[in-house]
Amino acid sequence: MPIYEFYCPENNTVYQFLARSLAYGDKLPKCPDNPAFQMQKQISRFAIIGKAKEETPDDPFAGLDDSKMEALMADMERDMGGMDDDNPDPRQLGRFMRKMTEVMGDKAPAELREMVKRLEAGEDPEKLESEFGGLEGEDGDIFSQMKKIIHTNRAPVRNPNLYEMSEWVS
Repeated sequence: MPIYEFYCPENNTVYQFLARSLAYGDKLPKCPDNPAFQMQKQISRFAIIGKAKEETPDDPFAGLDDSKMEALMADMERDMGGMDDDNPDPRQLGRFMRKMTEVMGDKAPAELREMVKRLEAGEDPEKLESEFGGLEGEDGDIFSQMKKIIHTNRAPVRNPNLYEMSEWVS
């Protein structure tokens, strides 16, 4: 009897489901914490072969091996632990962004490096956002991107329960 893992992006949690039949192999269960949330099937890390995504030349993290990326994410996770997502301390945000720009290396724009320096000095993020309004990319302004990175790169919580798949599939 297989145990399937599913990830819920809305609450950043991984759940385990016991399937007493292989007929459940292609089914998506409802989220135990909120049935309205969408679940995604997880693949165990040991089953992954090769690279998960194709690198592009404009990717600031291109060439960074998986172990270095995991170490960076763990380090940033520690930094983000005490950070207020909605109203971060400028110095904390500056330290966080400093690590990101160091990884980006030459791909980090000069304006971004200046903004990091001023955040580390304690300047108001709102003031810097209005001053450096030209730092917009495809995903919006740099502060929105950093908030998104802070929110989405936190390690998922692993729910300790084992759920019966038949009870959560419609």
